[in-house]
Amino acid sequence: MDDPRTDAGELAEYGYQQELKRTLSAWAVFAIGFATISPVVGIYAVVQLGFVFAGPTWIWAVVVAFLGQLLVAVVYAELSSQFPITGGVYQWVRRLGGPRLGWLVGWIYLASAVASLTTVAYLGATWLYMLAGDGVPSPALHVLLGVVFVAVALGINLLGVNPVKHFLNAGIIAEGVASIAVSLILLLFVRHNGFGILFETLGAQDVSGGSVTAGLLTCLAVAGWAFLGFDATTQVAEETEQPRRSVPRALLRAYLFVAFTVLLTGLAVTLALRRPEDAVSGAIVDPVFEAVTQGLGGWSEKPFVVVVLIAFFACAISIQTYIGRAVYAFARDRQLPFSATLATVGPRQIPYVSLIATAVLAGLGLLLGLNGNAAATLIAFGSGGFYFVFLAVAVVALVARLTGRWNPAAGQLRLGRTGLVVNVLAVLWLLFEAVNIAWPRTELAPVDGSWMQVWAVILVFSALFVIGLVYVVVAKPHTKLAPRPATDGLTAEEVKAA
Repeated sequence: MDDPRTDAGELAEYGYQQELKRTLSAWAVFAIGFATISPVVGIYAVVQLGFVFAGPTWIWAVVVAFLGQLLVAVVYAELSSQFPITGGVYQWVRRLGGPRLGWLVGWIYLASAVASLTTVAYLGATWLYMLAGDGVPSPALHVLLGVVFVAVALGINLLGVNPVKHFLNAGIIAEGVASIAVSLILLLFVRHNGFGILFETLGAQDVSGGSVTAGLLTCLAVAGWAFLGFDATTQVAEETEQPRRSVPRALLRAYLFVAFTVLLTGLAVTLALRRPEDAVSGAIVDPVFEAVTQGLGGWSEKPFVVVVLIAFFACAISIQTYIGRAVYAFARDRQLPFSATLATVGPRQIPYVSLIATAVLAGLGLLLGLNGNAAATLIAFGSGGFYFVFLAVAVVALVARLTGRWNPAAGQLRLGRTGLVVNVLAVLWLLFEAVNIAWPRTELAPVDGSWMQVWAVILVFSALFVIGLVYVVVAKPHTKLAPRPATDGLTAEEVKAA
């Protein structure tokens, strides 16, 4: 029998055997979290839409999103400290809210995660095209280049954990060059605007019917995308050394470092643009690229594209990594069709079937890009699903905390009463932001989009919820779970003393 003082022994107390290779250090887990949240991917996905909806004041929407998501990150850190199990939100909700709710939340989480990989591949395809061509790729070529992103991410993940770590380290270096170094140069030497411009809209409210508030709310709905992915660290808990300590620390450090980088880059770009009104009108398609190439000179175009591409590939690789683990966690509990196959762990000790399956689904999602102008729709899909999951997890954690089903003091991260206050504030923030993201807006739909595209977030996730609910009622996946250990949720020390 495994010694409960070891990571494998602690895992056995939850009813699982050690199948995945436990070789990730605290730094490697940080790298996964950093690459997944990705300041480069976050800022490039948000900045263009932010200028269009709110003008230079878009930066304040990013600040609000950062503070709100910091509350959520703290709740997740507490949960990951007590439940160091691959599966993250599915495992937490299953244990604190019941297996049926756990399945539903996990189902929406998987759909959102696949949508996020599709979105990163779609956005990254633009930069891949910029290496060889000018202008904008055709919808078909855009989709094809997105498939290349997904295929590369899958191929590297199939090589094993160590190659993934090396690529993510390269991604962090690229992020540092593309974001921090360039931003500091722009702030120190290429400022064309004073700080007062951060309080001007430059007419951006016209897109929202003349309402500055409506424009900022739309911008806030998009800004939420920049702070997704910190939960990726929780998906590799069973591959991490000393996960109760390493995972929550890596989660919070990655989040704070990324947030700092996103805000620094956003500020630098806004102050460096020679004609920010062109970013508002749409005459400047990519404000970040414009600010950098104008500030550093034309020679910087291709090197900058290469650095950004590395960051996008690192993000795609990291997302693929954690999606594969999430599906594996579901499948080993016999919660999905073809679970036995999906839970297969190969000789490299990775869930390779789950990785392949999720890559195929993400590739199919790229077909949305054939419509053209799909970026806002894809961002809304990914953000909407994740924020619904965030809300479900925060509510379940709060109810479990108040009813005594969850004692956060059992983990290594102990916040005491502060944790309760943070949890309450996180729920309030997520209620607001989930509604804000789901709110039907023509501004976030493709040009000349139908009413179905305007209501896409609500329609799609309502359909996913109904499908999940029907599956729970018909297939009864909760009955296929192994009996939950009586020691579930206790620390190894408490198990030993029981």
